[in-house]
Amino acid sequence: MPIYEYRCDGCGVQKEHLQKISDAPVAVCPECGSGDYRKLVSAAGFQLKGAGWYATDFKGGNNSAPAASGHSCGTGGCGSCN
Repeated sequence: MPIYEYRCDGCGVQKEHLQKISDAPVAVCPECGSGDYRKLVSAAGFQLKGAGWYATDFKGGNNSAPAASGHSCGTGGCGSCN
């Protein structure tokens, strides 16, 4: 289940709530009872690393293939091209 962040515009309290995706948003502040309790938008708490399917299938092209000239940098000016 995802964790959602909420903040009350009335009293300024900020809390996290563990909810199902299908659950209705929390509408009342648990601290002051105000109806100004809003769900915040925040970044995801994970990062994909390594050489898994996400790195090979969703990067928008094959960036690891050498350029048509045969040089890995495409110009022949780097040390690995000699």
